[in-house]
Amino acid sequence: MTRSHLAIRPALVALLSLTLAACGGVVPPPAAHVAPPPAGPPASAFTRSGPLIGSDARHLIQLFGQPRLDIRESTMRKLQFANGRCVLDAYLYVPPQGREPLVTHVDARTPAGTDVDPASCAAALQAK
Repeated sequence: MTRSHLAIRPALVALLSLTLAACGGVVPPPAAHVAPPPAGPPASAFTRSGPLIGSDARHLIQLFGQPRLDIRESTMRKLQFANGRCVLDAYLYVPPQGREPLVTHVDARTPAGTDVDPASCAAALQAK
């Protein structure tokens, strides 16, 4: 090796040592444990009152006709009904007793996406 190579070598070793020391001093925190989402709503969700709460899918279809969407997952079913005035989403879960899935939550909005009162939307859907 030439003399210029020998002069560069200690500087390179020092630079690499500093780089490694900077990286080695940082220990990432352990990942926080994230619990999986619950399989369904809490039992208290089945004691709420409001328009359509506690209804089954058969009752909703009798009221509003065939749903525009019928989405089924392992513990949840979402029925969506709509006309030109509003869109109503009804979320059904199996109650703790394990019977037919029942409505535990209802969302309603205009076709443009503005929230509306679910009772008003249900009335508009029934009027057709």
